Amino acid sequence: MISQAFNILAVYMLLSLLGLACAETTNIHGLRVSSDSGSARLVFDLNKASDHKLFMLSNPDRMVLDIENASLDKDITSTTFNHLPIQRCRTAKKRNNVIRVVFDLDSPLKAKSFLLPKNDQGVSRLVIDLDYKPKHPVPEKKVAASIENVQKVKRDLIIAIDAGHGGEDPGAVGVNRMHEKRVVYAISKKLAKYFEARKGYQPIMIRTGDYFIPLAERRNIAKQKNADVFISIHADSFTKKKAHGASVFTLSTKGASSASAKFLAERENKADLVGGVSLADKDDVLSSVLVDLSMTYKMESSVDVAEEVLSELGKVTTLHGNRVEHAAFSVLKSLDIPSILVETGFMSNPKEAKNLSSSRFQSKIARAIFNGVDNYFKKKAPEDTYIASAFRHNRAVIYVVERGDTLSQIAMKYDVHLDQLMEFNRLQTKNLAIGQTLQIPINN
Repeated sequence: MISQAFNILAVYMLLSLLGLACAETTNIHGLRVSSDSGSARLVFDLNKASDHKLFMLSNPDRMVLDIENASLDKDITSTTFNHLPIQRCRTAKKRNNVIRVVFDLDSPLKAKSFLLPKNDQGVSRLVIDLDYKPKHPVPEKKVAASIENVQKVKRDLIIAIDAGHGGEDPGAVGVNRMHEKRVVYAISKKLAKYFEARKGYQPIMIRTGDYFIPLAERRNIAKQKNADVFISIHADSFTKKKAHGASVFTLSTKGASSASAKFLAERENKADLVGGVSLADKDDVLSSVLVDLSMTYKMESSVDVAEEVLSELGKVTTLHGNRVEHAAFSVLKSLDIPSILVETGFMSNPKEAKNLSSSRFQSKIARAIFNGVDNYFKKKAPEDTYIASAFRHNRAVIYVVERGDTLSQIAMKYDVHLDQLMEFNRLQTKNLAIGQTLQIPINN
């Protein structure tokens, strides 16, 4: 009898423990918001995944999120939703430990939710992606010009600068928990400033803040902006801490050029999975694109750009290898413009991680990338661009500066525009030194 009672008690205790385990509360640590024009992402940080339900209500418009068996560790009602059609959010605790979050809306929007697995910090995330009509859309610039004037105008080269990763995808995590997404965004902003300062270039940033963009969307943005070149900036990690040096990659259709190139491509291509994008409906590598004969030309142009950038990087930092590498990077696929991916260094290498966190080193890397791309376009810019008209020539005269020479006099002597002469020689000032050599472009 005692034995039977003991067994019943043991079973009861076991069931109680199992019930407690099943009922473990999900803690909501906070709410983060990131947005771009027309889209946004709301991220709830959780200690573990939890079942949830997302639905819309009207009259008035509301978006409602129910998270089961949860508790709030932090007040999220003070969250700001600048430029989003969300007025505020409210929270309430329903029966059965359901936390309800109500978002009061200015207007209807489309939303989808999904759970992401725990990241390197052990945090699960419940993500809500929003699509909406911007409150204040940016008006398109209207330029009134006659056909005759348009024919005389030389267009700027559009430079698409893609700072890798972002938002829910931190990229590589290096020494002192430094995130790749922040390092490459800093380098990308510096790179954009170099292009802004040079007449004939117009840089566009693929992402302009810390938010997630799927790889295919990054390519689409470059296409929509009619970019002339696509530059994706990264700072990856490797299994061995000794791995070091910068690399430049182009798309490969015949396999990776090295084991490390394959490893890095596979790692970068997981960005969509980290950010919660389904890959089930995506076509394989380049089967549909490669039938376009122009793709061969564009890939050759990509190699030309990559070689110029690699040469310039070698002047400011150690190179991982002395040649351009090739691998099947998803972000470079389907682009019909010269496209390269720059690995600025290894976050997994303590020395390089320290360098990459330095603003001065970031500027050196950005300047080297700029110089490489600039070198390429001075030789091969499209005919309708300012850069082509300013730098396309058959030969150059080498001039040695003498006492009394001024830059303006030299420009007049050779019938070259002063700005063109300064840009061609990368002069930051009009001051000259005796014995200094200048290259004088002779245009036909």
